[in-house]
Amino acid sequence: MTAKRVIEGVHVVPMGMANAYLIEGDDGLTLIDAGFPSKEAAVFEAISALGRSLDHLKHLIFTHHYLDHIGSAAAIVRQTGATTYMHPLDIPIAESGGPFRPMSPAPSVLGQVMCRLFYNHNERVAPVAIDQTFTDGELLPIAGGFDVIHTPGHCAGQVALLWRQGRMLFAGDVGMNLVGLGDPVGFKSLIDGRASQRKIAGLSFDAVGFGHGKPIAREASTRIRKKWGKASFMEYEERLDNVEAA
Repeated sequence: MTAKRVIEGVHVVPMGMANAYLIEGDDGLTLIDAGFPSKEAAVFEAISALGRSLDHLKHLIFTHHYLDHIGSAAAIVRQTGATTYMHPLDIPIAESGGPFRPMSPAPSVLGQVMCRLFYNHNERVAPVAIDQTFTDGELLPIAGGFDVIHTPGHCAGQVALLWRQGRMLFAGDVGMNLVGLGDPVGFKSLIDGRASQRKIAGLSFDAVGFGHGKPIAREASTRIRKKWGKASFMEYEERLDNVEAA
């Protein structure tokens, strides 16, 4: 599969059942996440398709540490020299190459199946050195600016990134969009994960990209609010209470 344009300046790069995102900026190219191991050729082909050389990739930002987001990172950095960025809570695992933090499957059939198929926390990948850290509320002065939003739950150091120039949110694994909007395959903390979903539902953006599933190019924050906004969660909890009382 080849990279596809999502909005002006953003291309989704399929990297083995996971997505990376290539962003064009005045300061070069920025890549968000690095997919499963041995998928670096997809990034290199996407760069070439834009008429750029590999040294135009200046920044590699990670939403979090799991192997489907850092798997090809070492190979990409080796070929491009890109500067790497990650939340401090996830850096030790990225720089050791694993093992990864265990998580529990999401409370759904899809989560149960996918967690068993794709996640083994004992796996290891080539370690990648992290050059710079970021924290919640920080503005990364890259490609017109990314607002950093800490979104733990799937893992402790996960972040979402709101690209100011294109009004696009890169949500990592706060959720996914495989068969409609839904939970990620698993959670380290379900309570934190639900809070992070409500957090991004309170933001304003036009487009959103997930680590898994199709990006949404228009009216994305409206759809996110309907799924994970406060009112939606209250209705969900009320349905659960009614089922338990029956």
